[in-house]
Amino acid sequence: MLSFPQGGVTDSPVSVIHPSTKCFVKRTIDIAGALIGLFVLALAVVPIAIAIRLDSPGPIFYSQIRYGLKGKPFTIWKFRSMVQNADALKQMVSNQAQGLIFKNESDPRITRVGQFLRKTSLDEFPQFWNVLKGDMSLVGTRPPTEDEVSRYRPHHWQRLDVKPGLTGQWQVSGRSAIKDFEEIVRLDLHYQTVWSPWYDLQVILKTLLVLLDRKGAY
Repeated sequence: MLSFPQGGVTDSPVSVIHPSTKCFVKRTIDIAGALIGLFVLALAVVPIAIAIRLDSPGPIFYSQIRYGLKGKPFTIWKFRSMVQNADALKQMVSNQAQGLIFKNESDPRITRVGQFLRKTSLDEFPQFWNVLKGDMSLVGTRPPTEDEVSRYRPHHWQRLDVKPGLTGQWQVSGRSAIKDFEEIVRLDLHYQTVWSPWYDLQVILKTLLVLLDRKGAY
């Protein structure tokens, strides 16, 4: 069981409450966006499911424990884009990133259909359910894994002062092209300082443009 810092992610015993976590407008945008995303998911789930099963044996969906606001664990959902035993094979794949993230541009665990799902970000669509439930937001920080948070230093915990997001500052600043965890942390903390509901809408629009361009995703 992970032990999280008391009083938020700073050295202060007083918990940091970021205004985005209590903002009615942000939550309204999240619910509206999640409903739209789930509608698209309902239309696409059957052909995607068939493609996944024809391409690789195993389940349609992939779930994993991630850590969200103030280190609260939750189950994240995605369409499976890797082979069934991908987690067990992770140690056999070299990490091309620096710090507490794992990236490999030619990860052999990714299936052929999985490559397409990742390029189009269709693998992320089940996370609209996480957004609707309130575990995630449309815009926030990248949700870390247990392996990552178990090695966090004090300043890393500041990332979890906001909800994790389907997209975020890192997404519109280079996506998977960013391979330095400290750079991701810097972008996440920058998002917290400039946040507003209007800024979230700008990030969502930029994300759509990035997805159409299909750059920086794998």
